[in-house]
Amino acid sequence: MTDSNQTRPDFEAMRHAMVVSQLRTSAVSDPRVVDAMGEVPREAFVPTSQAALAYRDAPLPLGGGRAINPPLITGRLLVAADIRPTDRVLLIGAAMGYAAAVLARLAASVVALEEDAGLVGSAREAIADAKVTLVEGPLKAGWAEAAPYDVIIIDGAVEAVPDALADQLAPGGRLATGLVDRGVTRLALGRRSEGGFGLVDFADLECVELPGFARPKTFQFAR
Repeated sequence: MTDSNQTRPDFEAMRHAMVVSQLRTSAVSDPRVVDAMGEVPREAFVPTSQAALAYRDAPLPLGGGRAINPPLITGRLLVAADIRPTDRVLLIGAAMGYAAAVLARLAASVVALEEDAGLVGSAREAIADAKVTLVEGPLKAGWAEAAPYDVIIIDGAVEAVPDALADQLAPGGRLATGLVDRGVTRLALGRRSEGGFGLVDFADLECVELPGFARPKTFQFAR
C-alpha cells in the first residue's frame, strides 16, 4: 500500500524555494510582499491537475485560454504599486484568486474583478478573506461602483489601459500592469495626476495577456 504522504508534493518547501530563488533574487524587495507571497498557498488557486506546477517560474494554464502569471510577475507588480495598509485596491484579472489573496494581506480592501464565470466560481471557493470582494464583469470596464481606488493592479498584459479604467483611480493613485508592445510584454507603472494619466515601463518580462484590451485602431483614409 502506497503512503499518500510520500507522493504529495511538499508545497511548503516549494513556496520557500519560490521566495528564495524567484522573488528575492529578482527585485521583489518589499518585505511585506515577500512575506505575503510566502504565506499564501498558491497551489490552492490553480486547477488540481496543475497544483504540482504551481510554483514554477512560468505562466500556468487555467483553461479557457487563460493563465496565471509567474510568481515573479505578480511580485514585481505589487512592489511597483507600493501598496499601503490603508489602500483600497482594484484587481483586474482575478482568475482563480491568487493575487487577490496576496493583496488581502497588504491592503485595507480589495475588489477582485474577473469576467470568466468558471474562474469566478473557482475563486469564490478558494478565497476566504473578508477583505476581498469578488465581482464578475468585463475586465476592461473595471468596477466603477466601488471607485475611486488608491491602487489598480492589472495582473496581466494589455495593449492599452482604457481611460474608463484609469479614471477609477483616486488623485495620486497608482496603476501597475503588463503591456503588450509588438509581441513583447513589459511591466509598467502609472499615476493619476491633475495633468492626466501616463505609464512608464520598468521591466521587460514575460507576462500573460488578458483578453479584451486591444488597442483602439486608428482611422485611416481609404485610397
